[in-house]
Amino acid sequence: MSDPQITLTVRHTPSALDTRRGVVRLHPEVLDALGLRAWDAVHLTGARRSAALAAPADAGNPPGTVLADDVTMSNLGVTEGTEIVVAPAEVSAARTVTVAGSRLASVSVSEHTLRLALIGKVITVGDAVSLLPQDLAPPPGADVASVRGQLSRTIGATWTTELLTVTATEPVGVVAVGQSTVVGWRNGATTPAAAAAPATTTVQTAPPAPMFEEGGEAVPVADLVGAQAQARTLAEWFDLAFHRPELLTRLGTSARLGVLLSGPEGVGKSTLVRSVAAAEKIRVLSLAAPTIAVLEPNAAAAALRDTIARATTGEPTVLLLADVDALLPAANQPPLATIVLDELRTALGRPGFALIATTARPEDCDARLRGPDLLDRELAIPLPDAKTRTELLRILLRDVPVEPGLDCGGLAEKTPAFVAADLIALRRDAALRAALRQRDAEEPRISQQDLFDALATVRPISMSTSDTLATGGISLDDVGDMQEVKQSLTEAVLWPLRYPDSFARLGVAPPRGVLLYGPPGGGKTFLVRALAGTGALSVFAVKGAELLDKWVGESERAVRELFRRAAEAAPALVFLDEIDALAPRRGQSSDSGVSDRVVAALLTELDGVEPMRDVVVLGATNRPDLVDPALLRPGRLERLVYVPPPDAEARADILRATAKNTPLASDVDLDVLASTLDGYSAADCAALIREAALTAMRESLDATEVTAAHLTTARSVVRPSLDPVQLATLAAYAEHRT
Repeated sequence: MSDPQITLTVRHTPSALDTRRGVVRLHPEVLDALGLRAWDAVHLTGARRSAALAAPADAGNPPGTVLADDVTMSNLGVTEGTEIVVAPAEVSAARTVTVAGSRLASVSVSEHTLRLALIGKVITVGDAVSLLPQDLAPPPGADVASVRGQLSRTIGATWTTELLTVTATEPVGVVAVGQSTVVGWRNGATTPAAAAAPATTTVQTAPPAPMFEEGGEAVPVADLVGAQAQARTLAEWFDLAFHRPELLTRLGTSARLGVLLSGPEGVGKSTLVRSVAAAEKIRVLSLAAPTIAVLEPNAAAAALRDTIARATTGEPTVLLLADVDALLPAANQPPLATIVLDELRTALGRPGFALIATTARPEDCDARLRGPDLLDRELAIPLPDAKTRTELLRILLRDVPVEPGLDCGGLAEKTPAFVAADLIALRRDAALRAALRQRDAEEPRISQQDLFDALATVRPISMSTSDTLATGGISLDDVGDMQEVKQSLTEAVLWPLRYPDSFARLGVAPPRGVLLYGPPGGGKTFLVRALAGTGALSVFAVKGAELLDKWVGESERAVRELFRRAAEAAPALVFLDEIDALAPRRGQSSDSGVSDRVVAALLTELDGVEPMRDVVVLGATNRPDLVDPALLRPGRLERLVYVPPPDAEARADILRATAKNTPLASDVDLDVLASTLDGYSAADCAALIREAALTAMRESLDATEVTAAHLTTARSVVRPSLDPVQLATLAAYAEHRT
C-alpha cells in the first residue's frame, strides 16, 4: 500500500521563529490524515523535491495550506500560492554529510561547530540549509546557546543569514544529522579543526537535483477560461516562430520569440504556456527564477547555462522562466543580472528556442528585459471576473462528486479577487470539510455549504497580507438603525460595482470615493466591514499613519502599491482609516513635506492618467475639517456621509446586538437602559455589556445571567465618551456641507 500524500498550497510562514529552521507547519487534521506526529519528517514535492520537519499549525490556519519559509520554498523551486505534494518521509541517520558554503563560512566554521548547527535537521542533496540551529524541538543533548555563541564569534553578526548547500549524503535520500554524523566541507576546505585532525573523504553519491522541470500540467486549451484570446495569440506566435520561420525570414524579420507574460499570482500564466505548447507539440522547460536568485553568482550562472544548454538542442523548445522579477529586479540590480541578460540574449539567437518570462509585477522587472533583442512582446492575463470565475468553478468541479443543484454563479459572486489557484484551494478545502463530515459515507459529496464554509479560511493570494479587512460574515442588515447612512453607502459604493451598466446607460460616471465622518466610536469601521460583507468586495484597510515613511519616496510608493493591489483584486474597496493623518491640509505640516507628497500621490491615483476601474475609495475621519480640501472635490472623495451619534433607538439596537449571546435577567430592559445613555457611542454601549458580564463573573465564576444591578455597576466604570463640543462641531460641518 502506497504512503498517503496530500496536495496543499504553500503560504509563507508568518512566524519569525520558524524561519530558516527546516520546519513546515501543517493543520492538525492534515497531520492525522498523513499518519504523522509532531516533528516527523515529510517529503515535499514542487518543481523539485526536498524534506522538512512537520509541526502543527494553529487550528485557525486553513487545512489546505502548508506554511513554509523562503528557504524551503526556494529548495522546492516554488513561490507562495503554488501547490506542492506533502507525504511522510522515511529518514535515515546520516553517516556523512558534505556541504558547500560561502568562503567566509567554510574557512571560519569548524566541522565540529558545523555538525552542531545541523543536528536535528532533515536534509536531502541539493537543499539549501541555514546555520540557524533547529531550536524549536532540539534533540536530546543539543546545546543551542553554545552553538549560537560559537557561530557568532567566528562569523560575526551575519551568521544568521549564511546559507549552505548540501552536496552529498551517505546514505542517499532523506537523512537526519545526529551526534555521530561526520560533516565536512566540499573540496576539502581547510578549517581550524581540519588542520589538527585526520582528513576525511566523502564520496559524491548522488548528483545535485536539476534546477529545471520538464513538461508539467497541460490542460486542454478549451479549458483556459478567461485566457482564450491570449492562448490564440501565443499559438500564432509559436506557429510562426517554430513551424514557419522561413516566412518571417522572407518578410525581413527573424523568428526570435521572447515574451513577457504578466498577470496576478495564481492566474494561470504557466498553465497557459504549457497548454498552448502541448497543443503545438513544443517542449517546455520550466525554471523558477527565485531558485536561481538565492544561489551565489557562480552557481546561479552555471545553473542557468545548464538549463539553456538543455533547451537549445534544436528541438522546438520553450524556456519558461517563472517570476522573473525575483532574478532581474528593477531596483537594486544584482551583478548577476548582466550575465543573465547576456545568456538569454545569446540563447534567443539560436534556432528552435523561445523564451517566455512570467511575472505578477511587470513594473518591478529590469527595464533591459524589454529590449528588442530580448522580450519584445508582451501578453497579460487579467483577473477573472464573476462570469469567468463561474466557468472556472464549473470546470474545476465537473469531475468531482458534488451534490445536485450546486450554484457556481452564487459562489463566484462571493469570491472577488479569486484566481484559478485560489479556486483550486477552495475546492480542496471544501473536499476536506466534506470528507470530515462524511467519514463513513459510501458516496461522499461536496455540498454548496462546504464550499461556502471554505470561504472562511481560504483567502485569495492577492489578499494574503496584513492590510486586508475581515468582514466576520456581517452585512448591512446587521447594522441597527442608520437607514440614511446605509442607503448613502449602498448608492455610493455598491451600486457602481454591482450595476455599472446602469451608470453607462444613463451616461454618468459613478462616484469615485466617499468620506465617512463622525465622532469616535460611532461604528464607522463596523459599517465598512458590513459593507464589504454585503457586496462581497475585496477590502484593503489601512490606517493613515501606516503609509507615512520618513524616507523620500517610500510613502508615495506605498500608496501606489496599495492601489495596484486593489486594482488586481477588483471589485475592491480601499478603506483609509484616519485619513486626516494621511492627507492633512497641505503646507501646514512639519514632516519635511511627506504628507504633501502623499496627498499628491492620492490625487494622482484618484483621477490620474490611468483611471481606476471597479475600485472605490472610502476614507474615515473624526476631523473632516483637517482633510486636504483638494481630496473632497467632485471626482475624488465627492460623497460625504455623516455618521451621527446613536440616538436612543439606535443605542437599543446596539445593546441588543452586543448582548445576543449574553443571558440577561428578566429585570433588564434594554430600551429603558438605552434611553438613559445620552453621550454613549456605539463602542461605549458594547463596552457596557462586556463590563456587566465581567461584573457578574467577579461575583461568581458560575454566574449564569447578567442582571440590572450588574449593568448599573458597569455604568460606574464605562462612562460616556462623546464630547459635546466635538459633536456640535461635526453637526455644524455636516449642515454646512449639505
